[in-house]
Amino acid sequence: MFSKNSTNKSTKISFNTFLSGAPARDYIMQDTHYDEQIAQAANMIRNADHVLLGAGAGMSTAAGAQYGGKFFEEHFGEFQRIYGKGPHMQDMYSAGFYPFPDQESKWGLWSRLALTAGADLDVTPLHRTLLSAFEGKKLFLLSTNVDHQFEKAGLSTEQIFATQGSYNLIQCKHGYHPKTYNAVERFREMDAARRNGRIPSEMVPKCPVCGGNMAMNLRVDDHFVEDAAWHEAGRRFGAFLSEAQDKKLVLVELGVGFNTPTIIRFPFEKLSQEHENINLIRLNVGSGAAVPASLGKRAVGIDADMAKSIADIVSSVRR
Repeated sequence: MFSKNSTNKSTKISFNTFLSGAPARDYIMQDTHYDEQIAQAANMIRNADHVLLGAGAGMSTAAGAQYGGKFFEEHFGEFQRIYGKGPHMQDMYSAGFYPFPDQESKWGLWSRLALTAGADLDVTPLHRTLLSAFEGKKLFLLSTNVDHQFEKAGLSTEQIFATQGSYNLIQCKHGYHPKTYNAVERFREMDAARRNGRIPSEMVPKCPVCGGNMAMNLRVDDHFVEDAAWHEAGRRFGAFLSEAQDKKLVLVELGVGFNTPTIIRFPFEKLSQEHENINLIRLNVGSGAAVPASLGKRAVGIDADMAKSIADIVSSVRR
């Protein structure tokens, strides 16, 4: 365990120095009663001057976003009829990795997927409820989600760093130039023009620089484009955390599992261990709610339905 010292106070934090690949070695599932955990989390928020949210896929799921099952059949049945109901055609995540035979087929599905999971998705009531708990606090969001739900819920883009891209943006497939392009309206045109799972050849997006194919701006390989807006958001994140690290700061982790733990989960643990003034609230289900035992009462890991735990925490904060 690290301890807070004078060196920490003068440390300037960047996104790269914040990242951590080392998990805690002393995870425990707390046996504290649920009501006591809610009160503890609410008290951490009330006493904080700064709040750093860390949102993973579990936040969107808890808010009501759906990706598979009957929802997928209803919205992507056309593609199941074409490609079958194999492993790639069970949910939106898997469908994105289908080995499409051509670009017309690829963008036929991706235009529908990007709209369904991004531009047309609105599961913001839970996000709005959560944000209401932080009135008067200096707030910032670090997120691996690409669905813009916090932005739709009213959080300023100046307070958001979405590290993994956006369902609204496309880029050069090979990342030959550091620029992204908003494609929402293009997606709507593709979606309307699609026939039998394919879009017209003239609608296939081509890179305006190299003339090659384009791809979604999602971090799925080493060609992911970190454009100027991405770097500016990263700079704002670093500035916020550099200021907040020696203040009364609470880290609120929302549905972050072990898919990309080096971006939020592990760094939140490390930061809490290094600074005795930083508290950690971890909301998840099952083993995802485990917290480092070494943090003692400075960490609360609530294993419960997140929609309920968020509502209960906000209610407690307001009392």
